Amino acid sequence: MEDNPTRLPSQPVARFTKPFMRFLRIEAVAGVILFLSTVVAIGASNSGCSAQFLGLWEVPVGLKFGGIEFSRSLKHWINDGLMTIFFFVIALELKREMVLGELRRLRLAALPGAAALGGMVVPAAVFLLWVGDGPGANGWGTVMSTDTAFLVGCLAVLGRRVPQALRLFLLSLAIFDDIGAILVVAVGYGGSLRWSAVALALIGLVAVTGIARLGFRSIPVYFAAGSGVWLAFDASGIHPTLAGVILGLMTPAKGWVSDRRLRGIFDRVTARSPGNHWGGDTARYDLQQAGVAAREVLSPIERLELALHPWVAFTIMPLFALANAGVSMAEVSFDATLTTAIFIAFVVGKPAGIVLFSFLAVKFRVAVLPAPLTWSVLAAGSLLTGIGFTMALFIAELAFDPALVGSVKLGVMGASLLAATAGLLALACLTMPARR
Repeated sequence: MEDNPTRLPSQPVARFTKPFMRFLRIEAVAGVILFLSTVVAIGASNSGCSAQFLGLWEVPVGLKFGGIEFSRSLKHWINDGLMTIFFFVIALELKREMVLGELRRLRLAALPGAAALGGMVVPAAVFLLWVGDGPGANGWGTVMSTDTAFLVGCLAVLGRRVPQALRLFLLSLAIFDDIGAILVVAVGYGGSLRWSAVALALIGLVAVTGIARLGFRSIPVYFAAGSGVWLAFDASGIHPTLAGVILGLMTPAKGWVSDRRLRGIFDRVTARSPGNHWGGDTARYDLQQAGVAAREVLSPIERLELALHPWVAFTIMPLFALANAGVSMAEVSFDATLTTAIFIAFVVGKPAGIVLFSFLAVKFRVAVLPAPLTWSVLAAGSLLTGIGFTMALFIAELAFDPALVGSVKLGVMGASLLAATAGLLALACLTMPARR
């Protein structure tokens, strides 16, 4: 079958780059919506309706069957329930890039991996050195992660002036340290383990694998099994959002129907004479087969990402910001040491760790620096990783005493604002077109 002569020839690379570019576009718009949601949350929590706004997120929501009640606050459902879907999509994107995208090349994947490690270890060390054994020392995990949506939103401001190699590096880094941060949450900020629930979670994961081996293709079946795994994690003392990461990484990256089989099935349908009625059993079967083939030629990772990413970007993350970014300045018990530690760890420790570990990885030939990417541009881009908004607030709610959370939020927001400004200015200067 010939290509459409009115269009350019197809490029195999588009299969890998188009999903990545779509991810970037959605994240860029999501960054704007996330910013507006944050402004609304801060404004509402410092207005005359502050008590009502902050109290809304503490309203209990749940189910009750006789004497059995399963209830959580609205904020809990957002932070532990909806954010599981957020981490599921992050894990899907990571696996797709590692199986189908640029990160399938080990030495290219090693660079953002090493950078992410440095961007977690160094700021955590800076935070601990600054705080010492004072209040909030247990909150070292707060400074470990970068906000992907705000990061991509900042890159979108500069448009095509930002090298594609830097976009891929920063996005991959952000995804790696989001995964690292949720592992830290699971290990460092969970409750006491209930081994019976852990065993049920493992059985649930094995069941998901078994369902896939048996050939089930229905998304609702996997949603039901995944919900059971989430409930088991929730009861186990391990933070339930880890279920999203594990299930995302378990999702197959290859389609069930090959391109060759798809063409064969479509040829069978198009071979029918024009005008023939489709009412016969054979005709209906052929149409059904064509519909299934068209759907299943896309891998589960691609289908789920296409379906869920807009919901995560435009619903879940704004809801998270509304529920968590609000802080009443009149009620904040300000801890200057803690706020400063958060600020310095993000603004200084994060980019320093990224540049240092990236340099060491390249120096010892563990990783390779892509040809278009220079160290100066990488260092300038690393300033943007000090935007730690979403995951920082997420971990802060788990790690800090409620009396300290306000001080932490001020540090996170101040650091995110300065990191975004410094990163944009540095990249703008470095990528400015040369004057003739």
